[in-house]
Amino acid sequence: MKAISGKQFCRLPESRGWALKRIDGSHHIDAQVGHSARISIPVHGNTPLKLGLQRALMNLANIGESDL
Repeated sequence: MKAISGKQFCRLPESRGWALKRIDGSHHIDAQVGHSARISIPVHGNTPLKLGLQRALMNLANIGESDL
């Protein structure tokens, strides 16, 4: 799996119907319209996300490896 930064990852859920609700420090909180699910994406410059966290966020947002 290709590691990407939080800044790059933020664009993926937004293209799938997630919307940025707020920014809390360095974390972008996204939510789906009509659902109570939330994802918190850490954005620390161009630092890549750790693979376990990236995989968990991808599962929550229904993003496949081919979408990276």
